[in-house]
This record gives sequence, C-alpha cells and structure tokens, in this order.
Amino acid sequence: MSEIKFISLGGVRENGKDMYIVEIDGMIYILDCGLVYPPNEMLGIDVMIPDFTYLKENEDRIAGVFLTHGHPDAIGGLPYLLKEVNVPVFGTELTIELLKVMSRSVGVKNFKDFHTIDDDNEIDFGDVVVSFIKTTHSLPDSVAIVLKTSEGNIVYTGDFKMDASVSEDYATDFARLTQVAGEGVLALLSESSKAASYFENASEVLVKESLQDEVVKAEGRVIVSAVASNLMRLQQIIDVAQSTGRHIFISGEALEQIIDVAIRLDKLKLPSKDLIKRTEQLGNYKDEEIIILETGKSGEPLYALQRMAKARGNKQLKIKEGDLVILATTPNTDMEKVVPETKDMVYRAGGHTLELSSKYHTSGHASPKDLQFMLSILKPKYLIPVSGEYQLMHAHKKLAEQIGFTEDRIFLLDKGDTLTYKKGKMTLGDKVPASNVLIDGSGVGDIGNIVLRDRTMLGEDGIFVVVLTISRREGKILAGPEIISRGFIFMKESEDLLKESSERVRKVVLDNLEDKNFQWSKLKSGIRDELGKFLFKQTNRRPMILPVIMEASNYRKGRKKKGGKKG
Repeated sequence: MSEIKFISLGGVRENGKDMYIVEIDGMIYILDCGLVYPPNEMLGIDVMIPDFTYLKENEDRIAGVFLTHGHPDAIGGLPYLLKEVNVPVFGTELTIELLKVMSRSVGVKNFKDFHTIDDDNEIDFGDVVVSFIKTTHSLPDSVAIVLKTSEGNIVYTGDFKMDASVSEDYATDFARLTQVAGEGVLALLSESSKAASYFENASEVLVKESLQDEVVKAEGRVIVSAVASNLMRLQQIIDVAQSTGRHIFISGEALEQIIDVAIRLDKLKLPSKDLIKRTEQLGNYKDEEIIILETGKSGEPLYALQRMAKARGNKQLKIKEGDLVILATTPNTDMEKVVPETKDMVYRAGGHTLELSSKYHTSGHASPKDLQFMLSILKPKYLIPVSGEYQLMHAHKKLAEQIGFTEDRIFLLDKGDTLTYKKGKMTLGDKVPASNVLIDGSGVGDIGNIVLRDRTMLGEDGIFVVVLTISRREGKILAGPEIISRGFIFMKESEDLLKESSERVRKVVLDNLEDKNFQWSKLKSGIRDELGKFLFKQTNRRPMILPVIMEASNYRKGRKKKGGKKG
C-alpha cells in the first residue's frame, strides 16, 4: 500500500499563489507554482511567492512540476523556484510559452527542461502515472491534473468552470472526467474561488451576444477594459468587432507578452486587416468604426481608463462625449474601490460605462453548482478545497455536505499542513515551512516585517532628519542641529516646533557628551526617544526619526588651516 502526503505551500486561506505538493511513496509531485500580487499596504513589494525551503531540502525526490494553466497565480512563482532547483516542468503549449516569457523577465535564461504536453499524454513514473483533462477557464490550454496511484486517482482541478456553450478550444472533456471517476478517485483538490457566490455564471454565448448588442447600439467609440490574461473575453471582443465592422486598436503594456504569445500560437485569432496599429491612425476612422481595447495586468486597464478620463497621455485616446466604456473582465478584490472611482471619472469625461461581470455575472471560476457538479462526477473519497480564502474553502465544504459528504471526508488545510493517507486513513501531521516570500525588484526574500513597517511609517507620517557635528574630545556641538523634514510638516509654518526640537536635541547630545561611558547607540536612541515623545505630543503623528551625527575631532584644526596663520 502506498503512503501519500498532501502539502500546500500556497493557495489555501488566500487568493492566488497556488502551489500544492503530493508525495507518493517518497516522490514529490508539484502541482502549480504561482504568485500573488500584494495588497496596497505592502509598499514597494512587487509580488509574493511560496516558501521553497522544503523543496530545496528535498530536491532529489522531486519528480516534476505539473501546471494547469498560464495565469500568474498558477505559474508566476515557478521562475523563482527554477533558480533554486533543477526539475522538469510539464505544461500545455500556451502555458509553457508564457512561463518562458516570465522566466526570462526574472533572469532565468538557461533552463531547458520544459516539456509540452496535451490532454492525450500520459507520463509514466512507475508507481504513478500523470495525465491531464481538458477544462474550461478564461484562457485556452487549461487542464486538470490526474495522478494515478495504487490507492486511486488524485485529481487537481486547477481553475475551471462548467460551460457547455464555449468553443472547442475551451471545452471541458466530460468523457475523460467520467473515465477518471470510473477508475476511482481517492482525493479531489478543487478550486474554491467562487464557492460563496450567490450567482451562477452566465453562459459565454449569452455574454458574447450581449457584447454584440451593446456594440451595435453604441453610436460612438467603444472602449473595452480587459485583463490581458482573459483570452476568452479578448477573442469575443475581436469577434464582435469583426461582425460589427469595427476596427480594433489594442493598447496596454501586456500586448508584447501574453497577447503576442497567444497570437503567435494561434490561440488568439486577430485578423491584421482589422487592426489599427498606431495611435495616430485613429483619426483616419469614424468613431462608430473603432473599438479601443485597453489591456494589462490586474488593475492596469482601470488605471489606464482613469488616465484617459483625465486627458493624460495621447489626445486620441482621451475619453470623450458618447464613448461607451465596457469593463469586460472582473478585477481582483484589491480593485474593488478602484472600479466605482473609474466609472465616476468616465462619466465626468462624457462617456458611460457597462460593467459586464456585474450585469451578467460572468467569471472564469467555478460557481457553487459547478463545484457540486464536479464532486458528483468524480465522487472522490476525500475533498481538499484549495484556491481561496478560508471563508471560500468553508463555503466549498458546506456545498459538499449538501450533496452527502460527511465532515470527516473534507479537509481545510492551512499553508504548510501535511495531510497523510496511510492504510486507509487520512490524518493531519507536522507542518513544513510555508511563509510568504516577498519580491522587491531583484531582491527575493530580503524584505521583512521591519522593512515593511518602516515603509508604512514613511508613507503615513514622513521622516524627520537631525544632522549635527560633535567633538567628543572637546565635549561640544560643533555644527547643528540642522533639521530636515519630508512628508511630516511644512517647515516654513513650523518654526516654533523646529526650534523646540532643536533645543531638545542639543540637551540630549550635551548630556551624553558629559557621560564618561559615551555610547553612539545610546546617543542616537536618546534623540529618537526624546523627539518621538515630543513630536507625537505636538502633532499626534510618529515620523521616522533619523539622527545623522558626525564626529570631527580635527574640526577646528581644519578651519585654522583653511584660514591661514594669524599675524
């Protein structure tokens, strides 16, 4: 009998950063390796990735990394892992090509162990056979992953939804799901992103027809804001443009990456005759002949719309009277406040908006009924909800219980938990390292809570710098204190505060210079403590206080040399 362990390094009790480990008789199978974009309060942090400590310590036991699709939450952390360990990577054509683009962008240039698969492939590792099932998501080449073991199949859905109306490029292979179910499913790792939704997803046929109706009714330009990674929505917009006789201008920095790759691989079909290639060419067409497609990552299209509404940038892209602005893809939760702000700015500029996901309740993720349908097809012995915050995982659990699953068959993991199946029983065991690793520019993991705290303090209350020169030999202050403030007070209107601050610094410095056991650390901490209490009492704010103290024992000697000898 096999011993099987399930470990989550990310993607549970959080949105994004999907990364799951299945250990079967000691061999490690990695399912996805994503990233998550940080909340606004994590100043300066670009992305967060999983902690790879456990994998680095057990590199020799890794069979490979198996990917479900090409979104950053599934593959964005992998380039950083490939810097640390050398393991084979398996994914569909589009997924592998997008991974190569991401890898080059973070400096992974010589890695060659990529393996392109499709839903017909099986990879035999002896005791385990890995295969794939075509699924429906917001970009093509998405798959679920199946690990066939002596104890039954283990299925990881990745991001998916059920929609029989989608084109063949996006269609779920229901026959293959049924086949896997017939072989017996030990455990299902199933996404939970929309488990608490009150709405079912509108069919993609309805969404496309609605888009067409809106574009036909539009008397002026149509501006569409869409996340570049939602290739299904982009293809619908392109198709609508063709059928309504409009030409498309694509704006956005992501064009050179995901859209370019998708066009090259024929995953996105964009006839060149309908494409407006340069901004200045927009003036050659009537407003009713134009669709402007604004793309980018996460909230980038929304911020681009705000710039267009404020008339910043190219005048040809300025939102004007009569423009219809369609918000075509659902932004992530961090953008919830940005959406109404953007809509308000569009109306002020003379345009009007349509939020597609709000009107038609469309999403690339499984609705509650989709999740129950997947459970009903596969009939797993155990359910492990993944890919969602705790409330969503808990909602997924309740959905399973509604169709007959008992509580002892459902496990809500935390990051680092080890869930072991042995001799017919599933038990929770020890934890492995699974903290967030922060990426700031080229720095990986070198930003900690203290640095973030300092950045927050600087952003909220500013900085208060005290500069002075002392002579310990003479026990005097030779120059200063000079005070510089940024982001804390307006110095010209705060002369009394600055004067009192300077006097307090002088007293602290002179007291320390009289101390026979003089210590630099004691002097600096004394200045910070004295000023911190005083400034908070006066302003109710806590700026970062930075003492800059120079010692100049030869200060006077230097001045004499500069001035020459007395006569």
